[in-house]
Amino acid sequence: MEKREKKTAPKGGAYASILAAAVLWGMIGLWNRGLMAGGFTPTDIVVVRNFGGMLLLSAVFAIRDRSVFRVRREHLKYFFGTGVVSVLLFTVCYFSCQRICSLAAASVLLYTAPSFVVVLSAVLWHEPVTKKKLLALALTLLGCALVCGVFAGDVAVTAGGVALGLGAGFFYALYSVFGRYALAHYGPMTVTVWTFLFAGPASLVLLRPGRLAAALQSPRQWLLALGLVVFSTVAPYILYTRGLARVEAGRASIAASLEPAAAALVGVLAFGEPLTPAAVAGILCVLAGVYILR
Repeated sequence: MEKREKKTAPKGGAYASILAAAVLWGMIGLWNRGLMAGGFTPTDIVVVRNFGGMLLLSAVFAIRDRSVFRVRREHLKYFFGTGVVSVLLFTVCYFSCQRICSLAAASVLLYTAPSFVVVLSAVLWHEPVTKKKLLALALTLLGCALVCGVFAGDVAVTAGGVALGLGAGFFYALYSVFGRYALAHYGPMTVTVWTFLFAGPASLVLLRPGRLAAALQSPRQWLLALGLVVFSTVAPYILYTRGLARVEAGRASIAASLEPAAAALVGVLAFGEPLTPAAVAGILCVLAGVYILR
């Protein structure tokens, strides 16, 4: 039977797990660009991530540890929260925001999530809103804005886009909230598995079978889809949930703001994108914010 992580455990490993999750999420462009070049749409990617994550986790734990499937009925609401309200709705809002706003605007609006987590954590669990936490939050938000090109004039927004972007940030933040409730009763693996047992079937409302089948005709697309599911979906959610079990939700969410900085470096190393002085400054701001939380 999987054991719940204790909040009193050393936090160094917890922060390492969260930062590793952020890096893996930041690598999503490695898979998404190839998939979209091969005919995938953003909603196809949502289906592949969530349903593929469910299939992989179910298969692994059906063999390795079936105890993760045993949860109490009254706790299913928490997994509906992590899987449907957070994972599914944040991706729908985020991709919808990208369609009507610039990518930079969508990214910055998404990373209002730590602000929501800090506020909700203070209200729900009386987590202290310290000067150190507020400074780290300000630095990471500024860093995300710099990395995404906000101050270079790369932002185009509409009222509807702002609403969708803030919705994406809010629903993204709710994973840390619902996840903390679930982690009070179950270990990180159970929480992750049940998150995708809800998110996977729910994402099928976006499925267009003919279009997805046509996009998956080449072995390369299957390999890219597998990379997306393993390295930028299942692994980072396991790592983040493991870290969330041992640190405050607000601190965990701020630390995960390393993701856009990691994505910028992936763009430079894998796709030859230019690394502007603003992006370098943004990465340093994010790293400084994360360092403050240590």
